[in-house]
Amino acid sequence: MLHWKAITAALLVPLALAACLFLPGKFESTLTIHADRSFTYAYKGEIVALDITGAMSEATSGLADNTTDSGPAPDPAKKAAEKAKKEAEYRDIAVKVAKEAGYRSVEYRGDGIFYVDYEISGKLTHNFVFPYNQDAGMIFPFVAIELRGKDMVRVKAAGFAKQENKSGGMSGMGDETNARLDGTFTLITDAEIVSQNNEDGAKAGGAGKTVTWKVTPTSSDAPMAMLKVAGL
Repeated sequence: MLHWKAITAALLVPLALAACLFLPGKFESTLTIHADRSFTYAYKGEIVALDITGAMSEATSGLADNTTDSGPAPDPAKKAAEKAKKEAEYRDIAVKVAKEAGYRSVEYRGDGIFYVDYEISGKLTHNFVFPYNQDAGMIFPFVAIELRGKDMVRVKAAGFAKQENKSGGMSGMGDETNARLDGTFTLITDAEIVSQNNEDGAKAGGAGKTVTWKVTPTSSDAPMAMLKVAGL
């Protein structure tokens, strides 16, 4: 008999490096990039935590039970204790993240849902990602700004599209999270837009050009734009 529990656990070990996976829920996000490289990024709304470790445990236990005629009966008290522990961990994460620059407020609302009000400004002399916090395990950013050459920057919001495989297909976690995905991501810039992937294109306005992506559970293309800015 194959030891399915051990095999599955080994296959899922890379995911265990991040005990939780953080993804957007309902939100509004705005990124302003000026031609002189100054920028402001804002995110207001939900961040949803997926318990990767818990999902791995359920998946491996389920496979192990399927290899025998009967498995151990569920232990409600144990599950309740595990949930209480996870809730305490999430509240601790909220406290840690709130200390980071840019966070105006971080509120944990239960069941893995955080409400965040974030805004930060700076100069694009280096790459920028949001969110990222090693202590809290936030290691998969929603938005990344990368410097390309001396006068180009690339904006890619990989988190603002449906997540296909990050949860490993465990217990429908991906479907559950995508169902909460609901927001808008707006890029405002007076720099030259070299390329962007919004079929509605850029719209002229008082502060420059605006590109707005509507993000839903069916959004398959992550927002992306290339801008030409002042050289370093």
